[in-house]
Amino acid sequence: MTVTRVLALLELLQAAPGLTGPELAARLEVDERTVRRYAVRLSEIGVPVEAERGRYGGYRLLPGYKLPPLMLTDDEATAVVLGLMAGRRTGLAVGETATESALAKIQRVLPGPLRERVDAVSATLGHTGAVTRASAPQAGPLLALADAARSRVTVRLAYRSWRGDASERDLDPYGLVFHAGRWYVAGLDHDSGEVRTFRVDRVASAARTERAFDAPEGFDPVAHVVGSLSAVPYRHEVRVLLIVTLEEAARRIPASTARLAETPDGVLLTTRAERLDGMAQMLAGLGWPFTVITPDELREEVRALAARLVKFAAGTQP
Repeated sequence: MTVTRVLALLELLQAAPGLTGPELAARLEVDERTVRRYAVRLSEIGVPVEAERGRYGGYRLLPGYKLPPLMLTDDEATAVVLGLMAGRRTGLAVGETATESALAKIQRVLPGPLRERVDAVSATLGHTGAVTRASAPQAGPLLALADAARSRVTVRLAYRSWRGDASERDLDPYGLVFHAGRWYVAGLDHDSGEVRTFRVDRVASAARTERAFDAPEGFDPVAHVVGSLSAVPYRHEVRVLLIVTLEEAARRIPASTARLAETPDGVLLTTRAERLDGMAQMLAGLGWPFTVITPDELREEVRALAARLVKFAAGTQP
C-alpha cells in the first residue's frame, strides 16, 4: 500500500541519505516517477525532501520545522531505549522530564515482543555502581554552552552558587565535561579573570553575546575540571610522599581526588580532606611505604590506625 511505501522511503532516506532515484526505485520496487511522488508526499506532511539533479544526484532529508517520524530498526530502537535507561541512572541524561517522556514514547510504540525483551533487560540487569543522584541540567543552557564553546563565543551566564546566591557573569566556555554523574563547563570567568569550573545544572540561562574569544592553546577541559574538583577546600591540606612510581600511583589514585607529582624521592600526593581518619585508612590500603609531610594530625591518625590493626591481629579489642 502507498502509505507503507512512503514510510519505507522515509526510512531509506534516514538510513542512507543521497540514494539516487534509480536506487530508491529498485529498493521500493516502483518506478522513478513514483519515487518523486512519494518525496512530494513527505514534503506535504512536513518532512521536506531535497532532490539533487544530475547523473549522480540523490535524495536526502532537509531540516524541517518539526522532528520527522523516526523509522528505527529493532536494534536501533533497543539501543535508544537502553541508552536512555543508562543515562537516567548515570546522570548523563538531560532533563528528567524529557528523559522519562522520550523513554515512554519509544516504549509505547515498540512491537510487543521487542518491548517485552527490552523490559526483560531492564528487570534483570545488575549494576556495579550506585545510582547517581545528581541534578540533571536543563537542555537549553547545555546546548547553548556547547554551541558557544564550539563557536568560540562569549556567553552571558545566569548562575546559582551552592549557597543559592544568584549572579550574572560573562564566560568564555572552553569545553563541557561530564564527570562523576555531573555536567561541568570550564572557561574564563570575566568577573574574576580566572579559568573556573561551573556546574551546568546550576546554570539558569546562557545567552550568546556574539563576542568572539580565543581559547588557550592546548587547554584540556577534562584535566582542568578534574584538577579543580580535587582542590575543593576541605578542612585539612594533606601532603604525603609515596614510595612508588608515578605510573603505579596514577593507576590507583584518581586525578579527581588528588594531585600527583614525581620527585627524586617518590611521588608527592597533594590533596585536601575533611576527615583525617579516612585519609589514614586510604593510605594504609594502598600498601605502599609513605611519609606524611603535613599535617601533623595525620601522623597521629596513622599511628592510631596501626595500633588498632595490631590489636585486631592479636584477637584483642582496642
